[in-house]
Amino acid sequence: MPSQQIIDVWMQHPTQRFINHPMFESLRQWMKIEKVEQDIPIQFTIGAMDAAQVNKGLICSWYNAEGALISNEEVAQLVAQYPDRFVGIASVPLNKPVPAVLELRRCVKELGFKGLRIVQWLWNLPATHAYYYPLFAECVQLDVPVCLQVGHTGPLMPSEVGRPIPYIDQIALDFPDLKIVCGHIGYPWTTEMIAVATKHKNVFIDTSAYAANRFPPELVAYMKAHGKNKVLFGTNYPMITPAKCLQNLEQLQLSEEITHKFLYENAVKVFTLEEV
Repeated sequence: MPSQQIIDVWMQHPTQRFINHPMFESLRQWMKIEKVEQDIPIQFTIGAMDAAQVNKGLICSWYNAEGALISNEEVAQLVAQYPDRFVGIASVPLNKPVPAVLELRRCVKELGFKGLRIVQWLWNLPATHAYYYPLFAECVQLDVPVCLQVGHTGPLMPSEVGRPIPYIDQIALDFPDLKIVCGHIGYPWTTEMIAVATKHKNVFIDTSAYAANRFPPELVAYMKAHGKNKVLFGTNYPMITPAKCLQNLEQLQLSEEITHKFLYENAVKVFTLEEV
């Protein structure tokens, strides 16, 4: 593992109500953890980052139809406590279009958040649904990326809404200036995801939820060639730790330049971050 700066673009510091939610039961079984009895201290997350020499994490709130599982205010408090370690990524109540746009605007302009994340399977709505479009337009106005889930779901929820084609392809056509960061590499539609990222200059891929030894060969080949500026490092912590994600990175035989872009430089450019 080369000694250099690392930014994790897809993580969350879990609240008790987040990690204990019934929809994550299958993930808790996979992670071999029980329901937690109290909120996890932030020092636990910072320790996981330190163990893998991750300098900064883009932590996100989570909203579904029930409300906030991790609120924007909770994220803002953590960023205020540790501004050198965390950057806020907003989430909003997708089914309330006007309040959602106003909340996104507040998060970016007042709280200093650097993007919006929408996890489509939480709503079982593809990214082309009408609820998304006012938020995409606002992201363009605010010049922040939107982070979307691509590929199949870990929780036992429908995966169709995470397909790169037609959904990501269509929104990239409708919003050519919108920066779209597609989390979870698109598996099992990784070839589709690479094709969409190649076709559209503002579509990017992050590797969250996958350890380096599980990257599909076509993704590694893409990173080494015309996709060197298109792939960003992410973990999906706490579902997988940074140390586990990075454990076998050397086996990919990435050059020093590409490793730096993947772990750090591409995130700085896409999210307009201050240099670490």
